[in-house]
Amino acid sequence: MNVISISATSSADRSHVERRRLILEAHPEVKSLFGKDDVTFKITAAIFAGQLLIAAILGWLGLAYWPLALLLAISIGAFANHANFVVIHDAIHNCVFESTFANKLTALLADLPNAFPTAMGFRCYHIKHHSHLSAYDYDADIPSRWEADWVGSSTWRKAAWLFFFPAVQLARLSRLKGTVPIMGLWTYVNIAVIAAFDVFVLWAFGPNALLYLFLSFWFSVGGLHPLSARWVQEHFAFGPNQGTFDYYGPLNTLALNIGYHNEHHDFHEIPWRRLPELTKMAPEFYEPLACHRSWFALLVTFVFDPRYSLRTRSANVELASASQAIPVPAE
Repeated sequence: MNVISISATSSADRSHVERRRLILEAHPEVKSLFGKDDVTFKITAAIFAGQLLIAAILGWLGLAYWPLALLLAISIGAFANHANFVVIHDAIHNCVFESTFANKLTALLADLPNAFPTAMGFRCYHIKHHSHLSAYDYDADIPSRWEADWVGSSTWRKAAWLFFFPAVQLARLSRLKGTVPIMGLWTYVNIAVIAAFDVFVLWAFGPNALLYLFLSFWFSVGGLHPLSARWVQEHFAFGPNQGTFDYYGPLNTLALNIGYHNEHHDFHEIPWRRLPELTKMAPEFYEPLACHRSWFALLVTFVFDPRYSLRTRSANVELASASQAIPVPAE
């Protein structure tokens, strides 16, 4: 297992830039995958309607049925809200509609079932994650030093870190430099829309409905749900000289192909539905890379294997970028 120190902070992993260049030279037809996919909006609307219907039924049953709300949030709501996070992700990259305004509205719609405003805050720092990948001062995906120091290799602390990951991610924002200010106009709009929606749900359906939506949000990101292994899968060191890792497992169907993470970092202009086509177009670039096949297995391994700690997050600077072996097609 490749363990890279979290102390390097100045530069960024540029391996995706280099692989993108090589792929375009070898496979210029990849550009045909660029574009928009308004099917994503239809999926967003369907998820919103489904989540609201489940919330309404649970609200009608009453707060005494909170265990049912918890069970449904873990088994259904988490997957629905996680898919909505992928929608927000694609909308931020303007992969749903041509209009930036329409993409923002799509992100806001996808954010409603979370019962907590996330879309516009995520928009502010996610682009920096791409442009400054693994640079401590700019990439919010890197654990803060206090996280790494506190968690160490402890099993229960790793489990606690994953359970409370939504709050941990929020706490990282204060350390970032050079990002778009989080509290801008669209963030205020996001907060106001979510607050109004939450009040409506509480008034129309009752507290158990709102509880279900919030639990769906929590387990879609953290809560030791198998989906939370995604945050370990994407950039925690799993192979030598590699900073980004894919998940090629069955849950990609429900997770809207978010597991194709190398592909996304190489070509953020490609909507989620076309990412598997990229892998097929350029297999010689992706098949040699280490990848994961099970989020559940990764979750168990991360928590119980002492070789995994928050310091195995690839907080690499020039090292990983310079040393990563990128396959080049034979002449």
